[in-house]
Amino acid sequence: MKLRIRELREADGLYQRQLAEYLHCTQQTYSRYETGELQPSLMVMESLAMFYNTSVDYLMGLTEDKTPHKRSTRKDFK
Repeated sequence: MKLRIRELREADGLYQRQLAEYLHCTQQTYSRYETGELQPSLMVMESLAMFYNTSVDYLMGLTEDKTPHKRSTRKDFK
């Protein structure tokens, strides 16, 4: 994951600070995601996947396909 999020950020010409602001965390925390010192929560991974228009699977290195999965909507239970 750490390599993917760094590659995506650099390809977009963004700074760690910009992603940290988007994720509502510090630049130091985001830096630790990129170095692998800290594992992002599922919520953070989802936010990154939506930001980069890809899937969590791609961010985690489970697939080479950057295409995001079709997002389903939650059904109301009554």
